[in-house]
Amino acid sequence: MTGYREQRSVAELFGELSQDVGLLVRQEAQLAKTEVLEKLNRATGNLITLAAGGVVALIGGLALTAAIILLLVDPVGLDPWLAAALVGALLAVIGTVMLRGGLQELKRIDPTPKRTVETIKDDIQWAKEQRP
Repeated sequence: MTGYREQRSVAELFGELSQDVGLLVRQEAQLAKTEVLEKLNRATGNLITLAAGGVVALIGGLALTAAIILLLVDPVGLDPWLAAALVGALLAVIGTVMLRGGLQELKRIDPTPKRTVETIKDDIQWAKEQRP
């Protein structure tokens, strides 16, 4: 009878281990999902800021472009095409600087769910130690 009790006990232990591993896998999947969603939300916010900055710069640039071109044409005496070319080049440089800044911020986001990877490594090590 003792052998049966020991076998049942070992079977119960394996059953519990199986349940624990299943729960652990589900928890790790939830952690990975949460971590990826956090990073996605951050990236979305940066993209919205980048787009909004581009639109505002465009509108402001258009208004200032007209004003500066008119200023360069009348009091300074430049030809209209030359005034427009100078102002356009200046705005292109400013826009490029803004776009590079936004892209650099996006590149800084690491999409790897690092906490999840570390806990999965720990879990694998734990599961290896639990094997008889």
